[in-house]
Amino acid sequence: MNEGRVADPSVAAGVDSVVVLDCGSQYSQLIARRVRELNVYSELLPFDTPWSEIAARKPAAVILSGGPASVYEAGSPHPDPALWTGGVPILGICYGLHLMAQALGGEVVSFSRKEFGPAVVTVTGSDRLFAGLDPQQSVWMSHGDSIERLPAGFQPTASTGSTPYAAVADPERRLYGIQFHPEVVHTPHGREILRNFVVEIAGARQSWTPANFIASSVEGIRSRVDEHSRATGTDGRVLCALSGGVDSAVAATLVHRAVGDRLICVHVDHGMMRKNETELLRTAFEQLGVPVIVVNARERFLRKLEGVTDPERKRHIIGNEFIRVFEDEAAKLGQIDFLTQGTLYPDVIESATSVTEKAAAKIKTHHNVGGLPEDLSFQLIEPLRYLFKDEVRAVGTELGLPDSMVQRQPFPGPGLAIRIIGEVTAERLDTLREADWIVIDEIKAAGLYRSVWQSFAILTPVRSVGVMGDGRTYGNLVAVRAVTSEDAMTADWAKLPYEVLARISSRIVNEVPGVNRVVYDISSKPPATIEWE
Repeated sequence: MNEGRVADPSVAAGVDSVVVLDCGSQYSQLIARRVRELNVYSELLPFDTPWSEIAARKPAAVILSGGPASVYEAGSPHPDPALWTGGVPILGICYGLHLMAQALGGEVVSFSRKEFGPAVVTVTGSDRLFAGLDPQQSVWMSHGDSIERLPAGFQPTASTGSTPYAAVADPERRLYGIQFHPEVVHTPHGREILRNFVVEIAGARQSWTPANFIASSVEGIRSRVDEHSRATGTDGRVLCALSGGVDSAVAATLVHRAVGDRLICVHVDHGMMRKNETELLRTAFEQLGVPVIVVNARERFLRKLEGVTDPERKRHIIGNEFIRVFEDEAAKLGQIDFLTQGTLYPDVIESATSVTEKAAAKIKTHHNVGGLPEDLSFQLIEPLRYLFKDEVRAVGTELGLPDSMVQRQPFPGPGLAIRIIGEVTAERLDTLREADWIVIDEIKAAGLYRSVWQSFAILTPVRSVGVMGDGRTYGNLVAVRAVTSEDAMTADWAKLPYEVLARISSRIVNEVPGVNRVVYDISSKPPATIEWE
């Protein structure tokens, strides 16, 4: 597979960056996200990335994440020792602090007074990390180990009732460590602490902006396609997988700005879209002056999914079949070497398929990452691969896309197929499509669409007894899912008003044939994921 991806967009964009080394924490991606919120580019790399690769990125700083291991255990994650003498400002968070302390001559031990949950730290010494903040701070702790002895050159700068080393610093070498987690919302002033490190101590310029990203992306895409065109003597045409969601729409607009009418947008109607989705998509892009080829592949996908119930197989089948359909369309259109996708950074992190994400556990395969066939004949253009969802929305707005498109709730590439638990059939798709339409309709009517990250229906394999018109029914059970989130990496179930839930339930059982029961999912992420499959 020839993907030709840019390893670090900050290099092309000419902006400062921060490398976050992932030591296995469930919050590692949040650290990178919080740094991005400061308008400083950040990239998540595995803990054992060689220092030479890190240095080549010329980072303004390095942050070491937390992790579940103990630094004194055999086989625990340890970074390249050259990191500590690289001359780059370093912040160690929790396990990252322990790594720093042990590597530089201190001692870390299992602590009898473990700290999990909220705590209050008291600033006990001069520390630029806490500049402008009150001497007492509410923070979130999650550690069973603690520093017993500091390395030479370090001084304690904050403590709790349980540990004298809640924060430490070696200002001369610009090495800092904190025992708590500034990246989670439970540390109210975590953003300010990270800003003090990234901007004030490391001196990173806050120049990671949508306009900067657009300019560098357009230049990079145009340059890459033109170079390939000159080398091969081809027209340099690009095929775009247009799903109808904000990600593919923004990706298509970026590529269109770079290559103009050499972009060909193809929408595959696999029969698993939301109600009226294909028609709305075609109209929206026609208004933008971008023609869209619509391929009716409903029967083709249903045949491939016949009898399949395993969610991972569904994703792989759909991802593979998408590419085959595009290859078929490309064959009709002539020589096409590139395929554009709206892959996002969370897709890459959760799929954990490449060496740059090996520290993360594979949660599920995203159809556009791990679900792609090995013999893919296209080169991939994935301009959003290093962006989080809200960054994509900001880029879309900067590109001039209409708010109705930019602010759409996320919709998975495999569509309703992964919102049907069990086998996907035309009848079950029709049932779910109608139920899902009612959920969205009522959420919008209540004025909650923009405040909810995602809201949708799930068709379960459960059937239950009911009563309708004084007669017994044995119908389908539909689950409703609505969550709030900032970036889809974590999410909480949405506390929808009871009257909204009541209207959703009443309409579904009355308007959708074969459904007699509705339940509401109140699971957060983690431990659940947003989608059921």
